[in-house]
Amino acid sequence: MPERFGRASYSSDTALLQEPTVPERRKASEFPQEVLKLFDGYVHGHIDRRDFLEGAARVMGGGAAALSVLEALRPDYAWAQQVPEDDARIGTEWVEYPSSNGSGTMRGYMAWPDGATDPLPAVLVIHENRGLNPYIQDVVRRFAAADFVALGPDALTPLGGYPGNDDEGREMQRQLDRDVMMEDWLAAFGFLRDHDRSTGRIGAVGFCYGGGVVNELAVRRPDLGAGVPFYGSAPDLADVPSIQAPLMIQLAGLDDRVNAGYPEYWEALEEHGKEFSTHVYDGVNHGFHNDTTPRYDEEAAMLAQERTIAFFDHHLREE
Repeated sequence: MPERFGRASYSSDTALLQEPTVPERRKASEFPQEVLKLFDGYVHGHIDRRDFLEGAARVMGGGAAALSVLEALRPDYAWAQQVPEDDARIGTEWVEYPSSNGSGTMRGYMAWPDGATDPLPAVLVIHENRGLNPYIQDVVRRFAAADFVALGPDALTPLGGYPGNDDEGREMQRQLDRDVMMEDWLAAFGFLRDHDRSTGRIGAVGFCYGGGVVNELAVRRPDLGAGVPFYGSAPDLADVPSIQAPLMIQLAGLDDRVNAGYPEYWEALEEHGKEFSTHVYDGVNHGFHNDTTPRYDEEAAMLAQERTIAFFDHHLREE
């Protein structure tokens, strides 16, 4: 059974449309859960903008309120600065690498501990369904600050890279062939494994779409050292016997859409004797780790990040 991280229940707040005198991070508890589920469907392409606004208008009591909700739920990347680009603890660079079975040449953002002279274990950071945005770049830097080499590839490289906003990024990623994208992630894994800064021990962490990629990497790469999928889709159950890497699965308690696929996945992992653990964070939404939107939950995100780093420390560092 998954470990559950209990939280207080959430409720809607009638002050939703009141503008604060000082800009501050909004919280999921300020929004009706039905609206958050509609937003989840919108950002994952299950409904379009019109459907979201119509559904939100029914919940909120009007079109103006629905528009305000949509704006309030958009990411603010000024919040994604846990480790600034000029942090003295790390070094960073943009890199290119070949993807011969995929898109040809790919681009990614690499970070490492400043002053490191010996190779270090490495973490492949896999973005959501919208490209390598500032939030994921910051996650790359967070792993460098935790004494790993980290690489965040941009799956949108064939289309010119992350466009600067998530709405366009989502539309661009939908244009890409998923099988070709998977080949690009496999190429990123190989590039990071063979990089001079890396010991060759590679962990993978991914969020939303990227969580599903982590599960697929575990199927496709027997040399994956450890995998941490955050609220990502489960792989084909027939492929579970191929998994060799230990997995730590991170799920949001309110994420019915993704969580529905996990009981059978857990059963298959257990049946085939795979090493895995699951943490379910009660009372939080899909995307709770993303600190640029109101769905972010600081307590759950920080605990999940601590667990992820400890998991990689345990499985990737030389004994």
